Amino acid sequence: MFHRIIWIILDSVGAGELPDSDKFGDKGADTLGHIFEKIQGFDLPNMRRLGLGNIDGLDKIPSVKEPVGIYGKAMEVSNGKDTTVGHWEMTGIYTRDRFPTYPDGFPDDIIDKFIENSKIPGILCNKAASGTEVLKEYGQIHVTTKKPIVYTSADSVFQIACHEKVYPPKALYDMCQIARKILQGKDRVARVIARPFVGDNGDYQRTSNRRDFSVEPEKGNLLEILSDNNIPVYAVGKIGDIFCNTGIYQSIHTNDNMDGVNKTIELMHSIEKGLIFTNLVEFDSKWGHRRDLKGYAKGLVDFDNRLPEIIRAMKPQDLLIINSDHGCDPTFKGTDHTREYIPVLIYGENAKHNVNIHILKSFADIGQTIANNFGLEIKHGKTISCEIK
Repeated sequence: MFHRIIWIILDSVGAGELPDSDKFGDKGADTLGHIFEKIQGFDLPNMRRLGLGNIDGLDKIPSVKEPVGIYGKAMEVSNGKDTTVGHWEMTGIYTRDRFPTYPDGFPDDIIDKFIENSKIPGILCNKAASGTEVLKEYGQIHVTTKKPIVYTSADSVFQIACHEKVYPPKALYDMCQIARKILQGKDRVARVIARPFVGDNGDYQRTSNRRDFSVEPEKGNLLEILSDNNIPVYAVGKIGDIFCNTGIYQSIHTNDNMDGVNKTIELMHSIEKGLIFTNLVEFDSKWGHRRDLKGYAKGLVDFDNRLPEIIRAMKPQDLLIINSDHGCDPTFKGTDHTREYIPVLIYGENAKHNVNIHILKSFADIGQTIANNFGLEIKHGKTISCEIK
């Protein structure tokens, strides 16, 4: 048994179109492949050393002769391509029906209830839009009128942007909780997201005080089962938000990817047992949705440069798992997530080396592997054989 598992999610780092990608409008998407193809001199040597370029179908990524990790990719069973659905599937929850989306904005009855219950003077925007563009278009009006900016995207989200001097983060979070209670039944969106920002005179920037208010996950997921069996779960980044803090011993919010890596390593130096579950969100929120190819590439290089530091902090009975939750190809049309395989890399001093696990039939195989390590079981998924017998 591995005493500690360090599970790092590279949010949106997809590994090529899934067979059903055409049903989601994503035929041809390939987050990692297109970055390697289009950025001259781009390389991720430390992840390649674990086996990234040896994964079936990742032909645009150079392979290595003797990878030191276990490597492969996983298919998504659930009907979606977003953060909530992806993370839930990893922990054993299959989502059969898509969460509702509102490409034309939210209906009047929802907005009217939100305004009345929040006791605000009204709202601005109410359409599908880029988070940075809404600040340019509505930021100054918001500051003047004190009307929150409400918008959505191709995802199932109800997003509320407010200047921190107009509505401090706590007041914005309270608004999000009100919206969360309203958005139920047929309007049960996956996430209500607080999008605080700062700045003056039209020069506005979003802050790290973002919070996600997700639908509560089903019972029997991996985190809850671990918690019920006295295996502590330490959530780094937005993991706590995604799972409504159910089954989580400690939730630690982060400012950016590198802060997420720092917090993960700090936990590795301080805890003796359990699961460290980290989400690095900037690949998705900062570069993927904005179709910032160069920024995405640099973010991957920055993480790859920190990977040896993470490995040095590991103990002999540790297991490191790196994977994604969906794609968000920065070279693809639009600004939406992309329906892709996710890469899976596993490494440990006492884990098997140079093992190709090919294509996992579900993200839940990762969660089942973690559960099995601690002598437990979740509803879905098959165990990946990792430990040297």
